[in-house]
Amino acid sequence: MTPETENETVTAQTLDLADTQTDLRILEATLFASAAPMNVADMKKHLPHLDDAGIESLLASLKQDYEGRGVALEETNSRWAFRTASDLAEQLNGLRVEERKLSRAAMETLSVIAYHQPITRAEIEAVRGVATSKGTIDALLETDWIKPGRRRETPGRPLTWVTTPDFLDHFGLETIVDLPGLDDLKAAGLLDRRPAVSVTGELFDSEDGDGDDVAAPVAESEDETEAA
Repeated sequence: MTPETENETVTAQTLDLADTQTDLRILEATLFASAAPMNVADMKKHLPHLDDAGIESLLASLKQDYEGRGVALEETNSRWAFRTASDLAEQLNGLRVEERKLSRAAMETLSVIAYHQPITRAEIEAVRGVATSKGTIDALLETDWIKPGRRRETPGRPLTWVTTPDFLDHFGLETIVDLPGLDDLKAAGLLDRRPAVSVTGELFDSEDGDGDDVAAPVAESEDETEAA
């Protein structure tokens, strides 16, 4: 290799490194500015010259750069976001503001959907023992924690309900299979003789005492029970 060729190679490598650093900074800024976790397709809109492998390589580098720092780059359901380091959660507890206050009925419904999805409204009511009001479903839709699933191929083709990536992200779950199982619930002392939905509702930190009595008959709606 001649000196001229060697210099050209070094120059090309320097330019490539500079381009990579620029791409890394753009990706970092994009993730910080995003109001919601992003998938690779979202990121490619800001780095259109890169393919999926290129984006994933930058993500791996960025994740490594933030290891051991106050914030970490985390992946949940193939979506990426910066989050406070998990080992600092206790120290930052007083800084967290809970903006979403749900009724006991909504938390129970969310628990049933999370553990039994995809599930129809009639099936939710069968598990809970009460009719589910439209307001309960609307409240969960507003949080973006549930969404309509596929319709059942049964008479009437009823709509099913499933949880969303936002649900996983909010509760720190990578996938839905990371929900606590029976053994976990027993170890945590959350299984007793109360109705199952009352117990699983505690998993989502339900502190609101409003809602219906889970032992009420299905024919009785949440609205009627709460009014009583």
